[in-house]
Amino acid sequence: MTDALSAILTVGPERMEAPSAGNFERIPKWLNLIPMVAQWLWLGAHHGSMTLPSSVNPQITTGGMVGDGKLEYFNSMGAVARAATADFIAVTTDGDPARFWPHMQAAKLAFPVVAKPDLGWCGYGVRLLASWQEFEDYFRTYPANETFLLQRYIPDEGEAGIFYVCEPGEAKGRLIGLLLRQFPKVTGDGVSSIRELIAADIRLRRLTDNALHECRFDPDYIPLQDESVRLALIGSTRVGGAYFDGTRFITPRLIERVNEIAKNMSAFHVGRFDVRFKTVEALGSGDFTIMEVNGAGSEAVHAWDPKYTIREVYRIVFAKQRLLFAIGAACRKAGHRPCGSAELIRNFLRQQGLMRRYPRSN
Repeated sequence: MTDALSAILTVGPERMEAPSAGNFERIPKWLNLIPMVAQWLWLGAHHGSMTLPSSVNPQITTGGMVGDGKLEYFNSMGAVARAATADFIAVTTDGDPARFWPHMQAAKLAFPVVAKPDLGWCGYGVRLLASWQEFEDYFRTYPANETFLLQRYIPDEGEAGIFYVCEPGEAKGRLIGLLLRQFPKVTGDGVSSIRELIAADIRLRRLTDNALHECRFDPDYIPLQDESVRLALIGSTRVGGAYFDGTRFITPRLIERVNEIAKNMSAFHVGRFDVRFKTVEALGSGDFTIMEVNGAGSEAVHAWDPKYTIREVYRIVFAKQRLLFAIGAACRKAGHRPCGSAELIRNFLRQQGLMRRYPRSN
């Protein structure tokens, strides 16, 4: 299969592919969060609310900061937005899994399909299911009386996160960033096995060191010279995926198309559309399929591009935080109250607890 992202990243004067982890990613997570938390506390004190960003999407749990389900966004969509979204059904883990077969048929879902938690984060619990037996196994190992989605599998190699903001009352929003994801992969040299190629890559080592992810490749396989082998369904950095800043690929037509979709959702002011696309030209023309939507908690992860220095990463992240509080203040002024700290903490703890109980991603 052609690696669409590799082709995209060769556009323009620079070439970016198969990077090692950038300087920012090498910093321990707890350490790189300190400056972000410090500015958040300052902004919270300045605006009189530490949870002010929870007001930006008033019909979503905590505005999408934490504890928000994928179905909340899908259920807020009108016909235009839903038509741009990959077909799905919701599955609740009680009773007999066979009762969902008619729902799959009605939605025209056929294996393989993607199973993903309604309440998820960073690809935890996301699996490609190839058969009914795999669906039943996923159903029975998923936390009881919780909800997950079965969604049409989109094989397109291009995956992007489109960051959207719109202040209350504005006729049109704008795009403040475009994230391009590269799935974990190795490129063969005709000599080394997949195991050896992974061991030699500081980023890909995360894949085999992750207890909540199942590797489904043959580690002893030796790829041919220049043969590309994709190693996971998901593209999260926790399993060795890479993020690039694709903001330069934003076009007027892409902005127009995202506005058509966002304005067809209920009071959606800040968030990220995660989409699949065939080519960068198709993306720029607004031809993409939405996989999911995230709200106020969607990080400015296009700043994780290895080309950026640590100072540049913080500049991008700090700007996103300031914008989030500014729009939160405008939403509060329009009558949308932020949630309380106790509610935020309660949702955070529930989400974290569930993630550790999900079936392994693949």
